[in-house]
Amino acid sequence: MSQDAYRLISPDGKELELPVHTGTTGPDVVDIARLYKEHGVFTYDPGFVATGSCKSDITFIDGEEGVLMYRGYPVEQLAGNSNFLEVCYLLLHGDLPTQSELEDFDNTIRTHTMLNEGMLNFFKGFRYDAHPMAILSAVVGSMSAYYHDTMDTSDPEHRDIFAHRILAKLPTIAAAAYKLNIGQPFMYPRNDLNYTENLLQMLFSVPA
Repeated sequence: MSQDAYRLISPDGKELELPVHTGTTGPDVVDIARLYKEHGVFTYDPGFVATGSCKSDITFIDGEEGVLMYRGYPVEQLAGNSNFLEVCYLLLHGDLPTQSELEDFDNTIRTHTMLNEGMLNFFKGFRYDAHPMAILSAVVGSMSAYYHDTMDTSDPEHRDIFAHRILAKLPTIAAAAYKLNIGQPFMYPRNDLNYTENLLQMLFSVPA
């Protein structure tokens, strides 16, 4: 991201030089972080229609033009040519995987879908009609108590391990929440099925 400058005259007549950032995609942005501190004024932009909310290496959104990009790839291109795990790999690593990288990634996810058996007890504490997202967020939060040995967010390896773990276990948690809602027994994940097949069997199969 390159940088230039933008000169602004404040309401009291003072001149302020604000940095201008140029991203890889989209319009330039004026950095107004010093505006209030040095001149005591805020900007007014209802709905953030002309404000960049963050700097992102992952996502670019242009609502007016209907553009959504992940790591530089249009979302419609990814939807038409890549499967879910390929896109997950792209988001995590910055590039689409090679065939061997995808196979290794798929194997890692496929073999870590099981929940610690103690976590299933959490589901028994919810009403059958509890909102699925409330259940999911609560159970995901409990993972920090089971995997506290890899919770150092400043460690890139720990972040990578937990990203893989979340990706692998979310279908199991979501399916368990659904089974609670309809009063059916939980179904365990199967390593012989791919990501989507495994989710479907946990949602809709029964022990009988």
